[in-house]
Amino acid sequence: MNKNKLKNYILKLLNNNKKLTVAVSGGIDSLTLAAFISSISKISVNVAHAVSPAVPKEATKRVKLMSKKFNWKLHIIDANELNDPRYKANPYNRCFFCKENLYSTIKLNLDGTIFSGANVDDLNDFRPGLDAAKNANVLHPFVDNGFTKKNIRKLAKEIGLELFSDLPSSPCLASRIQTGTSITKSLLNNIELIEAKIHNYIPNSDVRCRWLNNEVNIQFNKPNIKEITIEQKTKITTDVGKVFSLSKDKIKFSEYTKGSAFVAKKNWK
Repeated sequence: MNKNKLKNYILKLLNNNKKLTVAVSGGIDSLTLAAFISSISKISVNVAHAVSPAVPKEATKRVKLMSKKFNWKLHIIDANELNDPRYKANPYNRCFFCKENLYSTIKLNLDGTIFSGANVDDLNDFRPGLDAAKNANVLHPFVDNGFTKKNIRKLAKEIGLELFSDLPSSPCLASRIQTGTSITKSLLNNIELIEAKIHNYIPNSDVRCRWLNNEVNIQFNKPNIKEITIEQKTKITTDVGKVFSLSKDKIKFSEYTKGSAFVAKKNWK
């Protein structure tokens, strides 16, 4: 991690009088980027945060909290991706259409360069959103300066984000829906509701409520699935059954598997 290199990279842009906006999802990467810019400059950072049924309310709360702490100029926007039939169809490259709507909306409302919190680790994953970013001339300071997710968590602790430095990665709620299944507001709301209930039962849990083949699969990354008690499973099963109107045989529990709702291009029709 070369913090000075990152600092010089950003200050060079600012010294050239280029306006910039950080697209902040509410995850640790983009939050850390915006906070770091605040720590090295006297400007009030422009932050754009999109709200939609696919964005957890907890993420929006974090952005608002940090905006007050770091005196960001917060711009809450609606990228309206659910009105885009390409996104709603949930193809294998859904993220491209999400980011395309996001960046075009930011450009309509704010001038200057857009920064994202993407990091080097993201380059090893299937990230169609990076193609949309390229089309919109979005810059990735962490990528350009060799920062991994681990580096970002370390930086977060150094600049006053200790509370969120160990925040689990949590892509948008649409990532819980199997590829090819239409994305709807009600389905996203139900997924968020179940995950919120589980967080109440099991604080600090890292969990995904996945909609797969018209079934719900509750996946635990933390705690280990073996640590979930019968009582907890029973309570969760009851909630899922009521919220999704499903019978017990349509509700599964398993260990977290990254991207398990995603069906690759070669398998998607």
